[in-house]
Amino acid sequence: MPELHDLTALDQLAALSDGEISPLELGAHYLTRIARLDGRVGAFAEVTADAALARAEHLARSAPDGALWGLPFGDKDLVARAGVPTRFGSRLHRDFVPDATADAAAVLDEAGGVSLGKTSTPEFGLTGYTETQIGPPARDPWNLDNGAGGSSGGAAAAVAAGLLPLAPASDGGGSIRIPAATVGVVGIKQSRGRVPFAAGLDSPGGLPVAGPIARTVADAALLLDVQVAGRPHPYATQAPGGGPFVEAAQHPTAFARIGITTVSPWDDADDIRLDPEAARAVDVAAALLADAGHGVDPLDWRPRGYAELFTTIWRMSAARMTLTDAELELVEPITAWLVREGRTLSGAQVLDALAAASAFERDTITAFAPFDAVLTPALALPPQPIGWFDRADAARGFSQQVRYAPYSSFVNVAGLPALVLPVTVDPSGHPVSVQLIGRPGGEAQIIALAAGLEQQVGRMPTPALWTM
Repeated sequence: MPELHDLTALDQLAALSDGEISPLELGAHYLTRIARLDGRVGAFAEVTADAALARAEHLARSAPDGALWGLPFGDKDLVARAGVPTRFGSRLHRDFVPDATADAAAVLDEAGGVSLGKTSTPEFGLTGYTETQIGPPARDPWNLDNGAGGSSGGAAAAVAAGLLPLAPASDGGGSIRIPAATVGVVGIKQSRGRVPFAAGLDSPGGLPVAGPIARTVADAALLLDVQVAGRPHPYATQAPGGGPFVEAAQHPTAFARIGITTVSPWDDADDIRLDPEAARAVDVAAALLADAGHGVDPLDWRPRGYAELFTTIWRMSAARMTLTDAELELVEPITAWLVREGRTLSGAQVLDALAAASAFERDTITAFAPFDAVLTPALALPPQPIGWFDRADAARGFSQQVRYAPYSSFVNVAGLPALVLPVTVDPSGHPVSVQLIGRPGGEAQIIALAAGLEQQVGRMPTPALWTM
């Protein structure tokens, strides 16, 4: 007989709505798993068991109301929740407890969700791995010697280990897709402007946005719908196209033109080597899409000059943090390096990088325009051991991140939607993922395509921790 965490998030919601289980029963189930397993996984920076049970008990006394009514989730530790420590993965904020709740958390509360605590993130969400000075690393539930990726590493690890049914996350250069692909779950990065409270439109280059992580495409689409509907757009036009995206997941596309590329915009700047299993996953996904009746063709794409514009914008974004010289001595070396490098940039360098980013966005959208979606690897390398990323030599550590995940950040620069999902398993049994990139506002298209792929692939295996 399946346990509660074996059910999809949508099935859990149906059981809650039908009265087969209560919010209190479901919350207690996940809290018990967290207490038993998270010491090994490192998915949570803070567990708020008492508050979660009180919230679940309150919901249980009322009729179901809201798209997430009674469903557990976890806030990423970059998101403020009143009365709960919010550390941003940094010892600078070890004792910070905010007075107000951020929109990213409030919209899930308003949809009836139950926060179980804070999921782990690297310092200020700046890296593609989740190892900090203030807590244990987030680990890949498939192999606990390996990291879970970042910056939403705790969120992805929690979903993959069955500690949460789904989790909100954020993505400024791959921070949803990198960890989701690392641990073999589904992650969606929105189009720039899609989610009102994290549209990307108020940051340099428009990079950071919000999105979901879940075990299935439909579950991820459900959470994306909640994030999109949670707030009106106060100053920006919403991305074109629309949901509900959970309906797109339930109606796979009959025909689409798919472009395929293993080219990354970092190829002319770093030593990018595609792992054979990552290449095989792309080949398998392409064959499955062709078998489903889609048009699948190579994409001739040769981007140039990307590395300089992205590293400039990344450093510029870090330089906006108001850290004193004394505080820079306390943060991670890569944080200090990015901030100090960013503060050396001239106004002309910043403006040139932003102009180059706009040109890259136009050129990429033009190159991708003949296709409804573009298929790429999700990662270039398999999951790496804890400690593999050099945390002392910041420049080397940055290069390692590029070599690990060269297919992620350019999607943020172009403002496009993207989705990662597992399609194969490697010889060890670990899932291997691919990425589908959509047109501007094309979430529904890639969600529908991914749902069709998911059906063709069938149920993926679960890590040994799943049954513990």
